[in-house]
Amino acid sequence: KMGNAESNAYQNHLSRFLPEEQSEIDEVFDALSVSSGSAGAKNIKATKKTVTLAYLREPLPEQMTARLYNGMRSIDLTGKSSGLSEQIAKEQFVIFMSNLLKGNANEKITIIMRMISKTEGPVKGKQIQEFTEDLIMSVVHVLSYRKELKGWNLENTRDSESGVKALASQLLSELKLADGTKPVGPQLMETSFGQSVIEDWVYRVPQISIFLSVVIRQGLHVLYSLPDQTNDILNLVPRCKGIKGRGHVSLLDIPSVIYINSHLPAELQHKWQLLFSSRLHGESFSQLCGHIVDKGPCIVTLKDLDGYIFGGFASHSWEVKPQFQGDNRCFLFSVYPSLAVHLYTGYNDHYMYLNHGQQTMPNGLGMGGQHGYFGLWIDSDYGKGHSKAKPRCTTYNSPQLSAKEDFTFDAMEVWAVGDLPERAGTKGKKSILDVDPEARALLEMTGKSRQSEGLREPVEEDDDDE
Repeated sequence: KMGNAESNAYQNHLSRFLPEEQSEIDEVFDALSVSSGSAGAKNIKATKKTVTLAYLREPLPEQMTARLYNGMRSIDLTGKSSGLSEQIAKEQFVIFMSNLLKGNANEKITIIMRMISKTEGPVKGKQIQEFTEDLIMSVVHVLSYRKELKGWNLENTRDSESGVKALASQLLSELKLADGTKPVGPQLMETSFGQSVIEDWVYRVPQISIFLSVVIRQGLHVLYSLPDQTNDILNLVPRCKGIKGRGHVSLLDIPSVIYINSHLPAELQHKWQLLFSSRLHGESFSQLCGHIVDKGPCIVTLKDLDGYIFGGFASHSWEVKPQFQGDNRCFLFSVYPSLAVHLYTGYNDHYMYLNHGQQTMPNGLGMGGQHGYFGLWIDSDYGKGHSKAKPRCTTYNSPQLSAKEDFTFDAMEVWAVGDLPERAGTKGKKSILDVDPEARALLEMTGKSRQSEGLREPVEEDDDDE
């Protein structure tokens, strides 16, 4: 029988859950458990229910199931560590849920250490990488299994396997030793990290806790439907519009969509809509302008002939004009061969630039740096571009994003993020075209008709779950 101290601790954990959450946890525990009256279950009353590994299967990959199980087993109810028991008691299950779903980094850390390695003590970078890859793979897998990918699917995005590795490496690059140094490359894989370093990492890198929460909620189907206090999980994957039924495969994979989306302003994270794809809309600069001008904030993605994938986030509607535009929420990013987001430095305000059909100023689309020396440039001579950084882009501190400084690109796509401006509260509101003659003139210049209906392409209402 547990002493008062332990049962108080258990009650404290239980009290973190609302009554309806408690009953959900009870149901899941019952569904996962078997009554263990067998001789193997030492010191457990014949009627007491416990969870064994065999019952944690189905929507989660096997490696993740084993990691969750090790995490549950690591919860020590007696106050003296007496080896890990094979069965999971109800108290362990509740404390596991409480720590990982409601706890701070300090409360999560012992469990996470055990999920990384079965043995106590420091863990190697290589083990953390494997844990993080399993975690990200499980998120993609379980969201796909539960039909929670909101219109994305594994067929209309690039292979997630390289995306899983890239995102894991990106999150691992945030590991800092006690002296503040960040080991990199092969050195990182062989370095040993103690519990306090991992705790600091979990505290600073929110994705780890968010991903664990998704794996538990969606994997074990517990507390997944109740309103959550955070938008972290709600907008983890944005709703995807505009690719259903078009046989289009995005340049992005699901892990990179999750990562880039997490860097967008919060009010833009709920929805992405495909505005332009060179494979669907043809390869011409005026086509590109016609599809992206006045459509609100956008994500531009390119793939060069060497297979590098990179792009930028434009915080404002693109306008055709010979001045820089946008604000300090803009950023550049790379997806392949490595995943990274490069935020503005404060050095200058050359966030975004779009010009077409002018004799005196450069014609093309650019982000960061300066004329002739952009962090990302797409020339109006469609298909050509450059990414110059010696050694870094002044505006975004980004390195050269493409394989070669001057590149030819193989494909391009542009996604509107958040709600399209024309549709924002359409009740009685006019389109920007109805009120701004300059915008109309620019659209005519980019090959769209004057009637604003000509601009408003039909918006597909995708079925989110497909």
